[in-house]
Amino acid sequence: MAKARLAPGVIGALLLAACGGTHGTQSAATSASVASSSASRVAPAIATVGELAPAWSGPALGGGTLSSTSFHGKPVYLNFFASWCEPCNDEASTIEALSKKYAASGVTVVGVDVEENAAKAGGFARAHGITYPIVVDSGSMRDAYGVNGLPQHVFIDRRGVVHDLVPGEMDAADIEAQLKAIATPFGA
Repeated sequence: MAKARLAPGVIGALLLAACGGTHGTQSAATSASVASSSASRVAPAIATVGELAPAWSGPALGGGTLSSTSFHGKPVYLNFFASWCEPCNDEASTIEALSKKYAASGVTVVGVDVEENAAKAGGFARAHGITYPIVVDSGSMRDAYGVNGLPQHVFIDRRGVVHDLVPGEMDAADIEAQLKAIATPFGA
C-alpha cells in the first residue's frame, strides 16, 4: 500500500524537475583552459565542460543514422527535448530561427528527442517548422550527456570540446551568446 502511494509522488516530482527549473550553467570558463591539442584526449563517459564530447550515433528522423563523426571540426548545439515538455515547445521556434542564422557560421543544431518514437519527434518538428536534423534517442545520448531533465542544451566547439551544458529553458539571448561562443574560430 505504501508503495502505491509513493510511486505517484515520485513520478510527479520527476516530471516537475524534468520539465522546469531555471536556467543554470556549468562554468564555460573551464573550456577556455582546454589545451588546443584536444584531439589526443579521450572523451569521458559522461559529458563534462572542458572535455571532449562523448561520441554518439542514433537514428535520424526521416531515416538513416546521424553521428557525431558527421560534424568533426564543426561547432554543434545539441538540444535535448521531448514533445510533452512545455519549455521544449516554448523555445523550439527560437532554436529553429537561430539554427538558420548561425548555419553560415558553420554551427549545426541537432535536436535530440529523448525516449520518444519517430512519430512523436516528427509531430514536434512539423508543429514548430523545424528543419535541422533530429535524432530519436533511446536513452544512450541522454545517459552520455548526463541529461536528467528537459530541455537540456549542450554546446560543443570546433575541437569537439564541450563548451557548456545548460539545463532548463533558455531565452533567445542566452542561446545566441552560446552559439556565438562556439562559432568563433579559435585565435580570432
